[in-house]
Amino acid sequence: MKTKHLFPLLLGAGLALTSCYKEVLEITQDPDEVSRLGLDDWTLETHSKDANPNYDVVFDNTKMNRLDIVISAENWQAMQDDLDDVQSQGGGPGQFSDQTPLYFECDVFHNDIQWYHVGIRYKGNSSLSSTYRTGNGKKPLRLQFDEFEDTYPEIKNQRFYGFKELSLSNNFDDKSLMREKIACELYRDFGVPAPHASYYEIYVDSGNGPIYYGVYTVVEVVFNTMLEKQFGSESGNCYKPDGDGAKWSTSGWDLDDFEQKTNKDIIVRAEIQEMYDILHDDARTNNTTQWMSDLESVFDVDGYLKWLAANTTMQNWDTYGQMTHNYYLYHDPADGLIKWIPWDNNEALQNGKRQGSLSFAFSEVSSSEWPLIGYIINVPEYKDQFDAHIKDFITNVFEPSRMEGIYNADMSILSTSAANEKSGYTFLNGSGDFTSAVNTLISHVSQRKAAAEAYLD
Repeated sequence: MKTKHLFPLLLGAGLALTSCYKEVLEITQDPDEVSRLGLDDWTLETHSKDANPNYDVVFDNTKMNRLDIVISAENWQAMQDDLDDVQSQGGGPGQFSDQTPLYFECDVFHNDIQWYHVGIRYKGNSSLSSTYRTGNGKKPLRLQFDEFEDTYPEIKNQRFYGFKELSLSNNFDDKSLMREKIACELYRDFGVPAPHASYYEIYVDSGNGPIYYGVYTVVEVVFNTMLEKQFGSESGNCYKPDGDGAKWSTSGWDLDDFEQKTNKDIIVRAEIQEMYDILHDDARTNNTTQWMSDLESVFDVDGYLKWLAANTTMQNWDTYGQMTHNYYLYHDPADGLIKWIPWDNNEALQNGKRQGSLSFAFSEVSSSEWPLIGYIINVPEYKDQFDAHIKDFITNVFEPSRMEGIYNADMSILSTSAANEKSGYTFLNGSGDFTSAVNTLISHVSQRKAAAEAYLD
């Protein structure tokens, strides 16, 4: 990895300095870019906020990608001390702290190009607390490329090929290393808005040379670039629900459980409250037609049913219906409707390690406790839409021969990187774990298709 002199001292006559500034201006055609002087690798295409997000580079799914993170020993130790503090607030296994880990300064390298003074922190609930308790170094991470712009004005609005933030999933509880990335693709293939994701080898140098942290799945941050890419605008309010209010039940309803991730200068949540009020209106039982019309005027019900059909078919217990997190909501300015966006899919594509995934009949679900399932599925017209989406999903997307080809292609990309994972930075217990897990994924598709067909008969 090449060494950079980030801030070369410009000495000599004022003419030389002016000439250097002129050269920067000629290259960038942007007066603001003059301040980038000394950041050797900075270009409009790779670092500027004016660049369109380059999905072909950042989410290249034809190969194994790589990121190198370089952080000083002092910052690394402070990052670990902060994690100790956060985890001490959690209260034990199964309990998670409300405290978000702090960002610390690092440099990021990709294809021998450097990004400067990037913010890095730990992220996650189970994926973080479990690795912390067991001493596993392969912890989930978050990068924010302009986090320290106030301290270093020269990196103002720094982006990574147009992306402000990236989520680095550690593939916790997934010996196939595939589930997060594949689930995102399946949703998008089915017309459900979902972030892009790709495989990356992550190396961290905290003062003693680069250490291989294993295969991560780098995931697009919903409220950063995805809204513009998939909805055509990021001007609407985007919410991350988490907590009892995220059930949408009358028990524990709390608007504060809907964290507003965009337009933070005006926190109203009026559209969330309006949807809640309609969901629980008496018209649901005494004038169903009116209730459906009212609900569809604020909520993309059919889009939600597509997600519910795909999610139930592929199986994912760690989301709505059993858990009060792992989805986003977007109030789309294009049509004024609230749209459902799945998130954090590392537990998808399996029956589940705890209480198991929900059945197609949702017999495990209390309608009043999880009304976005119970109330909606109890309407015959919506039940018919749900069933039609299941049939479409198993016919055109989650089809065994198609999925086997996808799994095998990703297996060829992952196999060497999986084999190279080292003790202390892996969830694999042996060389056969990865292959066995992929074979389980392949057989799972046929099992789920058979289960779906039995339900639809």
